[in-house]
Amino acid sequence: MEPTTPSTGAYWYDDDDDLVVSMLEALRAFRRSDQEMRQRVSANMRMNVRDMQALQFVIAAQNLNEVTTPRDLAAHLHISTASTTKLLDRLTRSGHLNRGPHPSDRRSLVITATHHAHEEVRERLARMHARMAEIARAVPSQARPSVVEFLRSMAAQLDHEAEIVPLRPDPGLDRS
Repeated sequence: MEPTTPSTGAYWYDDDDDLVVSMLEALRAFRRSDQEMRQRVSANMRMNVRDMQALQFVIAAQNLNEVTTPRDLAAHLHISTASTTKLLDRLTRSGHLNRGPHPSDRRSLVITATHHAHEEVRERLARMHARMAEIARAVPSQARPSVVEFLRSMAAQLDHEAEIVPLRPDPGLDRS
């Protein structure tokens, strides 16, 4: 991806360093592309984005041999328990998730992805993930730690960003 000139992005970034602005613009472009890709993949799988996020979360936990409960899923997706129940009902009916008894807490359930879900996700995303790994391998090895630190720091900043105050109407605007 070619770095863009700060002519369009300078408004958002108060920085005189063109490379800093280009890095931030490239990150914005990546985030936009990532969101659009998730919407396309979800639509092609005939799922909404939140259902796809849930499925990926459960699969990732299973791959790490971690137990996922409805509460874990609700916290990850930032949704209510009622919304989580509806989501689980949909994904259970479609044959993508199963609910089962928790191994150590009789009051809780464990959510697992079905073999069918693993196959479908792998089938649809493997080519894209392989290409992304190729692109990552093209980054010079000595630069990789810096790239990792940059991305992790940006993610931490976004995760911990304070609430932003809503826009106010222009007090000088005549609304009569």
